[in-house]
Amino acid sequence: MLAAIISLAGVFVALYLLLYKLGYIGTLSCGVGSCEVVQTSRWATLLGAPVAAWGVGYYLAVLAIALVGLRPTLEDSRRLSQLLVTVTATGVLFSLWLTYLELFVIDAICMWCVVSAVLATLLFIVCVMDLDELRMLHDAADDPLAADAAATLRSESWGGMLRTSREVQIRAVRDEP
Repeated sequence: MLAAIISLAGVFVALYLLLYKLGYIGTLSCGVGSCEVVQTSRWATLLGAPVAAWGVGYYLAVLAIALVGLRPTLEDSRRLSQLLVTVTATGVLFSLWLTYLELFVIDAICMWCVVSAVLATLLFIVCVMDLDELRMLHDAADDPLAADAAATLRSESWGGMLRTSREVQIRAVRDEP
């Protein structure tokens, strides 16, 4: 859920920059830095499309994958989490390249580009943490002690608010004295 919220924020930032690049917004609201210098540089276009359009596409893709992952049948999908980690890692690497261009080639910083890079990094961190949690959940599912603890919790009506039986198992093991 957190990845979906962060990616939605990224959609808005990238869309704002895209609307400027396409001429629908007169000037960028940039309290710090030189947003217009960056957005009008030759590096603001990649393969014939504005970099901001690539950003909108990236954040929409992450949003779509994250929303699909909220379905009950897919919420514990290791492959979906691995896909999110791969896609968000690509976003971080692309943001690092763009930040390098801003600092060492264009000699100007765009505040909105920095916000986008931070969002891309946060997305990556959240997705890696989710994948680690899934690995831990799957490992605990194979543990007989965890299965017994989960059965006890379920029989005593504990863990009703937890999202999966595997999560019940993990918490049962973690909370043991």
